[in-house]
Amino acid sequence: MTDETGLGTVAVLRRYPVKSMLGEDLAAGEVTARGLAGDRVLGLIHRESGKIASAKNPRLWRRLLKLRAAFHGPAVRITFPHGSVLVPADPGIEAALSEFLDQPVTLASTPPPDARFDRAVPEEVLRDGISALVRVENGQLGGASPGGTFVDFAPLHVITTSTLDRIAALSPRGTVELERYRPNIVIRTEAPGFAENDWAGCDLRVGRDLVIRVIARTPRCAIPTLEHGDLPRDADALRVPAARNRISAMDDFAPQPCAGVYAQVISPGRVGLGDVARPA
Repeated sequence: MTDETGLGTVAVLRRYPVKSMLGEDLAAGEVTARGLAGDRVLGLIHRESGKIASAKNPRLWRRLLKLRAAFHGPAVRITFPHGSVLVPADPGIEAALSEFLDQPVTLASTPPPDARFDRAVPEEVLRDGISALVRVENGQLGGASPGGTFVDFAPLHVITTSTLDRIAALSPRGTVELERYRPNIVIRTEAPGFAENDWAGCDLRVGRDLVIRVIARTPRCAIPTLEHGDLPRDADALRVPAARNRISAMDDFAPQPCAGVYAQVISPGRVGLGDVARPA
């Protein structure tokens, strides 16, 4: 796992200001215990169920991936497919989001206590389709996070170019877009295959100051298969990991399709494109 130059270099840095919406690329950013600054700082809450809106349940929430969220100064701007742009201070934003999603939602900057979300069983989505009634698993938001944001589990999600290249090589299309896996950090690596599988339990230094601890492999939901903006559906973005990288995300977990890893922040710091990632 080690060599003189480290594991690889930061190729992409990305944040998603609103949970389950498209995000924005960064040249550099600050990382704290809560993750990459500005990542998943807003979320939508279903007014009737009280659950967090998540495209992990595509029957209800797949249209979230048609919306793009990005910072413009201190404010988050949400861009709709038809080109209109709204910010949280706009009085009509919740009505516009509710109409677009066909679900009654509230835009929130703080998750409610014991925030929950639904995750459709991904294999059943593959089998029955994105509009089908399939089993859903109820998850607790930010189970490995210090709280305060709308991350699913841990503050950071990391994936390697080796994993993306392997999935692409095994896909009938011969390619796969990194957007489908919604990483915060993409590390350019030379190792073959699903390189980060071996990082679980390891501490990594990224750049000068940032130290992260890899705590789990990332089990994949149905999101990679969905339309992302103008990207079409791609069931193979999940089928390939399901067939070629079905492993335990953590000790004592049943094997699941995995791609990428979750990480917690041990020492905060600034990270930028080209920074070297190496064992800490």
